[in-house]
Amino acid sequence: MNKDRNLIEEEYKWNIEEMYPNEEDIDLDIKKVEDLINKVKLYKGKLGDSKDNLCEALILSIDASRIVSNLYVYTHMKLHEDTRINENQAIATKIEMISTELSMATSYMIPEIISIDDNKLKEFLQSEELRFYKKYIDDIIRQKPHTLSEKEEEILAAVSDISGVAENVYDMLSFADLEFPEIDGEDGNKIKLTNSNFSVLLKSKNRKIRKDAFEAVYSTYEKYKNTFASTLYGGIKSEIFYAKMRKYNSALEGSLFNDDVNVDVYNNLILAMDENLDSLNKYIELKKKFLKLDEIHMYDLYVPLTENFDMNIPYEKAQDIILKALKPLGEDYLSIIRRAFSERWIDVYENEGKQGGAYSWGSYDSHPYILMNYHDDLNSLFTLIHELGHSVHSYYSRSTQEYLYSDYKIFVAEVASTLNELLLINYLLENSSSKEETIYLLNYYLEQFRTTVYRQTMFAEFEKITHEKVERKEPLTAKEFTDIYYGLNEKYYGKSCNVDKQIGLEWARIPHFYSNFYVYKYATGFSAASALSQQILNEGKDAVKRYIEFLKSGGSDYPLNQLRAAGVDMEKKESVDKALSVFSNLVDKLEKEL
Repeated sequence: MNKDRNLIEEEYKWNIEEMYPNEEDIDLDIKKVEDLINKVKLYKGKLGDSKDNLCEALILSIDASRIVSNLYVYTHMKLHEDTRINENQAIATKIEMISTELSMATSYMIPEIISIDDNKLKEFLQSEELRFYKKYIDDIIRQKPHTLSEKEEEILAAVSDISGVAENVYDMLSFADLEFPEIDGEDGNKIKLTNSNFSVLLKSKNRKIRKDAFEAVYSTYEKYKNTFASTLYGGIKSEIFYAKMRKYNSALEGSLFNDDVNVDVYNNLILAMDENLDSLNKYIELKKKFLKLDEIHMYDLYVPLTENFDMNIPYEKAQDIILKALKPLGEDYLSIIRRAFSERWIDVYENEGKQGGAYSWGSYDSHPYILMNYHDDLNSLFTLIHELGHSVHSYYSRSTQEYLYSDYKIFVAEVASTLNELLLINYLLENSSSKEETIYLLNYYLEQFRTTVYRQTMFAEFEKITHEKVERKEPLTAKEFTDIYYGLNEKYYGKSCNVDKQIGLEWARIPHFYSNFYVYKYATGFSAASALSQQILNEGKDAVKRYIEFLKSGGSDYPLNQLRAAGVDMEKKESVDKALSVFSNLVDKLEKEL
């Protein structure tokens, strides 16, 4: 049973009140933003008149953006503590509207910058005042073919809050309104299903509990499948609308453009998986053999490969393990981790109404924050070290870069988090005290690989197929979404697994489908992290130095360039192939241990 938030000890709750100790501070920042919005509007039509005008308008818009970021992050983190509280919903919505107002007020800037004569703009950028903005403006010029007229940009900014409705409805339905039934647990005790404990129950040694949880959760989604289909279809149509308006060939191309990533990187990832499904199915066959099953079902995939072995890892023990596992990254890195533990950067435990899952967030003017729903198990340990990877990345980036260049691209975000996981599994395997523990850990690592590389690529292929269908003006209902998703599970697991019909509804559970072509970055990030972690373990200080510089580089360069400087080239398909060969070798190692 989830606790009331008031019953959770303060040391296990994040201290976001550091950002805004009282409502007056929020009101003060809202007033500052409104004042800045009014000021930045005065420069409309005047950016090309002088370098001073351009510089002053940039400063005003960046200052406003920085304050809005503080407000947005705080109010939404406050909402996520308990999504049922109306006051928190109201203030978060208000800040969303202010954010839209700022976007509208500054929508003239990019078209005006693009319209400035090339020679005049080059002269502007040579001045001391504007030299700092050169990369920012160069990036705007790169987007020239996809930038609209001033009036059109203003319209797009005005409808931006509408485009988020699908995701907001999904969040409210999934985390606030959706009620799952109870199932019979051990000894007949009832278990109330939640988004968070579902993944735990799928690891139960009791097959009936796994099956009952699986069927109960998906029978619940079955009841709401048409609503979920409508929200996802709306989200996809919104993404395609923006891609078309900005003259991209596809929503996929439009999504990858900001990262300066070629569509081939995405397609090569899917191709690499297609060529390496035999290793995945061999692993599933090993599971079936170990579990002594005549046939293995989708609800059996997450069970650890040990009869009576489990790892109980309380939060305090997790902290100690993490500090030891990340020792190869050096003392400076570890000092930031210690601060996260001691200064209440982390909201640890589940409570009634709290948003499910986990994330690392924060603004430029705050330290990073982590939302968790910690259970005393290995999965929570990995989730924690994953989010800490994001947090340290953000800390280094914000400490080193100015606000304008402090946000790193999502393409590289998963590298920092996954590398931490790889160092953790390396540490745990090296310190394994029994064959049973080694099998357990190998299985866990292979599961991480399966879910982070294979599964996320399957998600990416689902996104690609559904977007292409909508781009061809084919309507998608719950049936089409379910058929497509079921077909992909058949493709990935059909040689080794009984693909239960209920898994076809899993698309309704995946929040990342509302973050335009995001999930493939988990798989590419894992591949890059695999290479970098091996360099750190084998080369030592030189590799660590390159890696820390990568973390500090923030948004000062494009992702593929950043990764090349760190030591890995993701434009080469071999980078993914090498990661998949690691999976294959570990499957062979597990086979020998079994």
